[in-house]
Amino acid sequence: MTRPQAFAAVDLGASSGRVMVGRAGNGELSLSEAHRFPNRPVHVGGTLLWNILGLYREILDGLRAAGPRPASIGIDSWAVDYGLLDGRGALLGNPVHYRDGRTDGVMERVRADIGDRRLYDVSGLQFLPINTIYQLVADARTARLQRAETLLLIPDLISYWLTGEIGAEFTNASTTGLLDVRSRDWATDLLGQLGLPQRVLPALRHPGEPAGTLLPEVAGEIGLPDTVPVTAVASHDTASAVAAVPAAGDRFAYISCGTWSLVGVELAGPVLSDESRTANFTNEAGVDGTIRYLRNVMGLWLLQESLRAWGSPDLGSLLAAATEVPALRSVVDPDAPEFLPPGDMPGRIAAYCDRTGQPAPASRAETVRCIVDSLALGHRAALRQAMSLSGHEVDVIHLVGGGSRNELLCRLTADACGLPIVAGPAEATALGNVLVQARAFGIVKDLAEMRDLVARTQRLRRFEPRGDEAAWASAAARVGLG
Repeated sequence: MTRPQAFAAVDLGASSGRVMVGRAGNGELSLSEAHRFPNRPVHVGGTLLWNILGLYREILDGLRAAGPRPASIGIDSWAVDYGLLDGRGALLGNPVHYRDGRTDGVMERVRADIGDRRLYDVSGLQFLPINTIYQLVADARTARLQRAETLLLIPDLISYWLTGEIGAEFTNASTTGLLDVRSRDWATDLLGQLGLPQRVLPALRHPGEPAGTLLPEVAGEIGLPDTVPVTAVASHDTASAVAAVPAAGDRFAYISCGTWSLVGVELAGPVLSDESRTANFTNEAGVDGTIRYLRNVMGLWLLQESLRAWGSPDLGSLLAAATEVPALRSVVDPDAPEFLPPGDMPGRIAAYCDRTGQPAPASRAETVRCIVDSLALGHRAALRQAMSLSGHEVDVIHLVGGGSRNELLCRLTADACGLPIVAGPAEATALGNVLVQARAFGIVKDLAEMRDLVARTQRLRRFEPRGDEAAWASAAARVGLG
């Protein structure tokens, strides 16, 4: 390894964003927070939009606060959402939020027209109404798509504003439904079948490749030289998080737990069987040609929305109270469609329990316990399917992201899955972002060395399973997760 260098990691989550400064080299890997900010979508004219200009302003503030010149800048974010540019490079309206209702019924129409087998054989993606392909079909008759010359996913849009250079990073492109999982290029035939314009899809670039240097006006605004490069990282936040999983060898599973829980295994190639399609598993690209074979579980969204409905009480106190609530008294399927939109999450959970003949939570602590028990069940079901469908054996589960701070969730996931959980790092996405940049600068040489550096430098906790498989199996059967 070479001497440590500083890298700026822009990490945008669905509920908050941050600019982190990572130092890597000579056996060191550390993170410090330069700026953290909320990510609050807005309803305008009946449409739920991302406040992308506000996010960009916060990113500039964060890069300004990041200190002296970084070696480079990397950007990651959530997947599927995009901005459209006209021929002059101007943004045609704020990006629409994936939870907006414009895609209601669209996925079903596309599946009926194209066929599930064809869609899955091309993209290898699970069927989710939020996927870019369905959002773009919903946009197909709008004036803005007709005027658009370029589609940029969120990290690529931010990168464009910083550098003036256009491109589509590969790991995030693999989440759109518009990329051929075998050829590893845009699925132009599928776009033609859907009547979607091929012109809007930019050239692909891969993690570690250069994405340009700062525009002079941007550099002047944030106080950095215009020679500072932007490096394409694994710009889908889960791809960055999985790159920072502190695993040794390949017999591991991962849960990247934030607003969503992404539960899966890392493979050398996609699984495109009928069984995989029926189980709604996805094949997304990771670093170095790997496949993230996973399924989305609704994740901490249920808890976040409940806290919002209650006026943002202290989560630590609620989790402490939830530990005193009897285990598995009431559970839900966290992926039930009624839990996807924003709204009264505690009321929806109570209604689900009533409908399924279970006691409705009567207090906030009971609601929190129901959510955490249910997330552990969701993790259990997705992990068992991933192992069965891929034939990939697992000895340990690495739980990374914000959910790794939730001790109750970690303990219950170990119990539900019957496997040890290694929890941490919480900032896995930012670390993966930094490490891909560091590798581009020759500081680490490969994915194994990146992960070893995480294992040696970051705080990790281990949770052993405590048995009681029968209780978990019974609870899973109650909500169809057996």
